[in-house]
Amino acid sequence: MHTDTDRCVRAVQAKDARFDGWFFTAVLTTGIYCRPSCPVVPPKPENMRFYPSAAAAQQAGFRACKRCRPDASPGSPQWNERADLVARAMRLIADGLVDREGVPGLAGRLGYSTRHIERMLLAEVGAGPLALARAQRAQTARLLIETSALPMAEIAFAAGFSSIRTFNDTVREVFALAPGELRTRATRASGGTRDGRPTATTGTIALRLPHRAPLCPDNLFGHLVATAVPGVEEWRDGAYRRTLRLPYGQGVVALRPGHEHIGCQLALTDLRDLTIAISRCRRLLDLDADPEAVDHLLRADPQLAPLVDKAPGRRVPRTVDAAEFAVRAVIGQQVSTAAARTHAGRLVLAHGEPVHDPAGGLTHLFPGPERLAGLGPEQLAMPRTRRTTLTTLAGALAAGEVALGAGSDWEEARARLAELPGIGPWTLEVIAMRALGDPDAFPPTDLGLRRAARESGLPSTPAALTRRAAEWRPWRAYAVQYLWATDDHPINHMPPA
Repeated sequence: MHTDTDRCVRAVQAKDARFDGWFFTAVLTTGIYCRPSCPVVPPKPENMRFYPSAAAAQQAGFRACKRCRPDASPGSPQWNERADLVARAMRLIADGLVDREGVPGLAGRLGYSTRHIERMLLAEVGAGPLALARAQRAQTARLLIETSALPMAEIAFAAGFSSIRTFNDTVREVFALAPGELRTRATRASGGTRDGRPTATTGTIALRLPHRAPLCPDNLFGHLVATAVPGVEEWRDGAYRRTLRLPYGQGVVALRPGHEHIGCQLALTDLRDLTIAISRCRRLLDLDADPEAVDHLLRADPQLAPLVDKAPGRRVPRTVDAAEFAVRAVIGQQVSTAAARTHAGRLVLAHGEPVHDPAGGLTHLFPGPERLAGLGPEQLAMPRTRRTTLTTLAGALAAGEVALGAGSDWEEARARLAELPGIGPWTLEVIAMRALGDPDAFPPTDLGLRRAARESGLPSTPAALTRRAAEWRPWRAYAVQYLWATDDHPINHMPPA
């Protein structure tokens, strides 16, 4: 979009928040870059330059605006809508892969040369993988500086910088303030506290997750809580809480719905996991979606329009761990939601990794594929065919034969899953919808979906419903959420506070 100058200028002059994250506005006269909705008086059009990413604006020599904080904009929805090389690379960079494994590691995951990936990212995003990772480190550093009382040296390494000098130079360059000045400014603005809470020193970080309006939290939090695995997930004091398995350690997150943002409180055993944890929480709640585009297309169908108008902005509840969700999808085959929770809870209690959660009742991490792959049939209390499916799936995930991570190829993952015994069309599409994040995933054999379609005046047979759903592409997964919401099931209702 950044190449359509006239459209960008109109968005900036209207302070249209719908375009935050789609592009960034750099101002030649001030040397700063902003999000389109920046509250300051818009500059003259001839002084504006537009960039597709914060990293591209930083690379061009512009610093972040202190008023609108463009580095904290919602991410571009393109990276969750697409499955091409650039989108897969952007998802992996957001998941911290470049910081952990470097550009060669990114290239290895994607199956292309480092030169080709660099060329593709520069052409579309305006910055290479190192610059994109650097911009992400800068944002993480700012979060830690402003929301914690950690020493600057600890923040530097937690944010992924290789040295304190690089950390200081980057913060000064991106924000035009030294790290200490950023902290002093944040302390004065909050009256001596961070975000209204006492400053933290023990790895607990409180922050806000931005999103594009509208957002309907009912099915989002309702689904997560109604299907919550005991010990791994819970609803407590108006927040959805769950344990996290992260590259450097464990974590516990509490996500609280709000009108303008999602409140997020993270307790991490290693602060180097902060960037990855934020990325996975955003993915869990589908916060980088573009609800205006989704709802506009779905409203064109007269049967869906009343459902969209009733509660616009529905998101697709996803997952923080694709492998975990795939296993849970198998456990949930042909059983009720309550039964699936019971079976999963027993599995967690017997084979999960214990966690410490003094703030709530979480007890375990969900067992990883490596642990599950080694279980004998007698250790799984479920029908024989489902036991075989579960252990075969876990073995394929542990061996890397099936890749379901942030950078996976959606069609290749579907093909590999379909080769496994017991993975039918319903399981395949549910995994694609919630674990892979494919916005066009569609399970036409789902009984709840077929019942909702019939009651809404839509075809209810799988073949006919699939033909009708062609009009909803590429947002069929969102259409599923609107149709499911017609049923009076706990997944569709916000849990009581």
